[in-house]
Amino acid sequence: FIFLFIIFIICYFFSEYIYGFLVEPFSKAVKESGLERRLIFTALQETFLTYLKVSFFTAFFITCPYILMQIWKFIAPGLYKHEKIAIIPYLALTPILFFLGGMLVYYLVMPLAIKFFLSFESTGLTTGMPIQLEAKVNEYLSLVMKLIFAFGISFQLPVVLSLLARVGVVDSKFLRERRKYVVVIIFAAAALLTPPDPVTQIGLAIPLLILYELSIFSVNII
Repeated sequence: FIFLFIIFIICYFFSEYIYGFLVEPFSKAVKESGLERRLIFTALQETFLTYLKVSFFTAFFITCPYILMQIWKFIAPGLYKHEKIAIIPYLALTPILFFLGGMLVYYLVMPLAIKFFLSFESTGLTTGMPIQLEAKVNEYLSLVMKLIFAFGISFQLPVVLSLLARVGVVDSKFLRERRKYVVVIIFAAAALLTPPDPVTQIGLAIPLLILYELSIFSVNII
């Protein structure tokens, strides 16, 4: 927690640049519309609190491997040698999968989702009054953070299933036979974890289905 707090303080000094990085998908997507865009805030403290959130979010992302290391140092003395060998690969794989989930959001899902939402803007010819997006600073950050966490956590599916296979809860035959139920569960989870639009839901569901198939393969090896 001390390490997290120190990194949080450092990140706060660079919070404007970090927020600029997070807003880059929105900036690139809206430039194509040809209209001048801006992010607004409607409360005096909103931007300040947003910078605090983005600083903590970044600090937690940076310190996550260190936190996992501390957890490992706590439980390792109580494990046998073969148990340590079995768990270490999963500790290394967890942050990598989380990072891959975040990259998928940043480089693919967010640009597609923003373009989808912007398609509902209107010039006013049919509605009688123009409809144009005025995105709030805090709401945009909340959306990005929610998607990154949703994708990052969901990408832990192979780790969870492989661990369950090691302790004998599931096997590859069990996973193959219940594939049709898992498809429904994955799309339902994607609908709950993402905003109510088809782009982000499909953007999360399809990678999860691929990861599930890879999990069956890894469980079969285990």
